[in-house]
Amino acid sequence: MAYKTIVEDNIDILVAGAGLGGTGAAFEARYWGQNKKIIVAEKANIDRSGAVAQGLYAINCYMGTRFGENNPEDHVRYARIDLMGMVREDLLFDMARHVDSAVHQFEEWGLPIMRDLQKGSYLREGRWQIMIHGESYKPIVAEAAKKSADKVYNRVCITHLLMDEAKENRVAGAVGFNVRTGDYHVFKSKTVICGAGGASNLFKPRSVGEGAGRVWYAPWSSGSAYALMINAGAKMTQMENRIVLARFKDGYGPVGAYFLHLKAYTQNAYGDEYESKWFPGLQEMVGKEYLDPELSHATHRPIPTCLRNHAIIHEVNAGRGPIHMVTMHSFQDPHLEEIGWHNFLGMTVGQAVLWAATDVDPKNENPELTTSEPYVMGSHATGCGAWCSGPADISPPEYQWGYNRMMSVEGLFGAGDAVGGTPHAFSSGSFTEGRIAAKSACQYIDDGKAEGIRVSEATIAKLKEEVFRPMEHYKVHRNDIVAGEVNPNYHNPRQNLDRLQKLMDEYCGGVTVNYMTNDKLLSIGLKKLKIMEEDLQKIAAKDLHELLRAWEVKHRHRTSECVMQHTLFRKETRWPGYYYRGDALKLDDKNWHVLTVSRRDPQTGKYTMEKAPLYHLVDVDKAAAAE
Repeated sequence: MAYKTIVEDNIDILVAGAGLGGTGAAFEARYWGQNKKIIVAEKANIDRSGAVAQGLYAINCYMGTRFGENNPEDHVRYARIDLMGMVREDLLFDMARHVDSAVHQFEEWGLPIMRDLQKGSYLREGRWQIMIHGESYKPIVAEAAKKSADKVYNRVCITHLLMDEAKENRVAGAVGFNVRTGDYHVFKSKTVICGAGGASNLFKPRSVGEGAGRVWYAPWSSGSAYALMINAGAKMTQMENRIVLARFKDGYGPVGAYFLHLKAYTQNAYGDEYESKWFPGLQEMVGKEYLDPELSHATHRPIPTCLRNHAIIHEVNAGRGPIHMVTMHSFQDPHLEEIGWHNFLGMTVGQAVLWAATDVDPKNENPELTTSEPYVMGSHATGCGAWCSGPADISPPEYQWGYNRMMSVEGLFGAGDAVGGTPHAFSSGSFTEGRIAAKSACQYIDDGKAEGIRVSEATIAKLKEEVFRPMEHYKVHRNDIVAGEVNPNYHNPRQNLDRLQKLMDEYCGGVTVNYMTNDKLLSIGLKKLKIMEEDLQKIAAKDLHELLRAWEVKHRHRTSECVMQHTLFRKETRWPGYYYRGDALKLDDKNWHVLTVSRRDPQTGKYTMEKAPLYHLVDVDKAAAAE
């Protein structure tokens, strides 16, 4: 068999995934669970895993309440308008009221945060962003988690959550494998905190061939945060809310520092301002509320990101592309020029290398922008993720059924990408959600809710067979190759990923169809995904690395299915610029000012879709918003 050893741990808290959400969970779990056994399982290495692995040049979520800058209510309003009204305000407020303390801890642990020497506060890049020297951001934060956990398993990919056989709908741990040794890991755990990653590479990327790994979000984020929960029967929310980014062409370098700190702006190929040309049509499409000229430039009411994307997409389609970022004026200032390059060298080295390799000097020419392929990840500026219980002090009854950040599966908690309805959390907010989830998990155990959990050896053995089946399938059929890597009895992970990306791109609104889809395309796409699921039973892996890739594509497939189900269910175009429903091109607040919730039955594979009420807990008075 492919595995060498069965490694079994009986523990109190399993933290699945060690990005910022997972590290926050491990750190806080030790504080509230002094005598509890805490294990972290990470498929990479905790020191350089997650979305901030390479580094960051800014912490994008900081209130600055002690400096009198912002309060949590401000952040809820900001995220709400950017998401076209669709957020879980209870969860957002809860994160925002605690996030500053997390950032202050980062600084205490050694993270260099730039200061505004005149004000004494942190140096701002924008209203919500503070600038850092973040090349070692992740190792610094990871150190706190490593000191808190009883053990950190690096290179262990979690493939399945274990479900309790003594009580229905209660989690009982997880299983996975070591991607280096092949050991089969069984975690029998009273609680699980899912801090796994969202999903890049669901849709065909703009960069193909040798450049296929050059995408915006972390390429190793394979939708595990979603697939693990969906397969366990957890309810999901807002999975239709994918995000499309305006980024520097081909290198996907971020534009935030250029817009906010360098005061750069965009123009079309002929040097014209173009955004305002598309706003009249957008007002007809989404309503005046989101483009009110009296509010669009107020600090509380920026034009939503998706609508800015809409202007870029339509300007290029009108034949006036490419879109350029105007950098030449800013880069004449040596200090700003240095900041512009450091912004990439601190977190997106590939963009700096690409510009150097293609003789692009932003001091002498304005570089190109483009819109990316869609991504599905809930911690950045997207609302997708699990349907989670909120804090008891502020959540309405429909949003609160137990412990804070616990999903609809008992004992299963989430942080970061895993939690739905909390956009604009970013790194600091994900860490904060991990802390919240860990405190709740400890309380859940202390209240005796996890007593009597049972998992049979038959279940563990069955899952072991499923985990390693791709390697066994390869072993049996490897001599049946007819040409190159063509085999009538299996597909390899790369072939399956190409198939999935093409399917999602063409049927669910990717770049090659200008983000357009409709009910007919989505229905065909779901049929094709079902056929692909059958074929995934015959995926083959020639070694442990391909076994990892096989499970990543399985998780991406399940995530894609949920995305497509949600996109079909919401019969409107809520986020033009992220995707368009060609059969329902207008925003429809009358019927769809609601959150979407799904559940996939683990036994039948059938989805149940429902609308959930959308409560605005923070005032929406225009005068207050524009103050």
